[in-house]
Amino acid sequence: MFLHGLFGQEWNGFLDDLADTRKVYAPAHAGSVDLADLETLDSLWDLLIYYDDLFASLGLDRFDLVGHSFGGMMAAEFAAMYPDRIGKLVLIDALGLWNDDHPVADHLLSTPPVQTAMRFHDLDNAAVAEQIKVPTKPSEAQAALVKRFLALSSTSQFIHPIPDRGLRRRLRRIKAETLIIWGAEDRLTPTPYAGEFANGIKGSRTEIIANAGHTPHVEQRALVTDRVRAFLA
Repeated sequence: MFLHGLFGQEWNGFLDDLADTRKVYAPAHAGSVDLADLETLDSLWDLLIYYDDLFASLGLDRFDLVGHSFGGMMAAEFAAMYPDRIGKLVLIDALGLWNDDHPVADHLLSTPPVQTAMRFHDLDNAAVAEQIKVPTKPSEAQAALVKRFLALSSTSQFIHPIPDRGLRRRLRRIKAETLIIWGAEDRLTPTPYAGEFANGIKGSRTEIIANAGHTPHVEQRALVTDRVRAFLA
């Protein structure tokens, strides 16, 4: 199960790589397609129950869970709430913690160019260029803008202005073997948070990925795929 980040549902090359050998689900976060979903999800706990219902409907009693950014926060919360349901856990540049010395950047109130700089380290990277490319057709550009707005609106309900809902106290409940992956140049959730997650999750291991920002699975796809495949195997 892959839970996506702040900027909307994705199926990228990294998931193609995982799907070569595994069955992969990559659902859209609640509200990121239709904001009406959030009318019955008032809190983080409602959202966790939503995901529990979703996973149950897919017949997933025990499964491996990979989460990026906001999806990493929800993956950690789910693994802490339902510790016996998760086989292995992978957190990629996860949100969910707060440190006054290393504040998480405010992506929501930033301009699109600043958001892009927060997400990616190397804008000349071919995979990054593909992700940030603006569609030439007006209808497609409008659809992309709406998708981005819905994604940011749906996640902001649970993390803005500070993405700390007490997860630090719950990390000790995680039983799953855990791999923490972090982009060395992450300007949205700085690398000290990798250490904070590692300190909270007993027995976890950490991989810092050079030449990558908040999306190392995009910018350094081959390396991250290799690390995650080996870990899940």
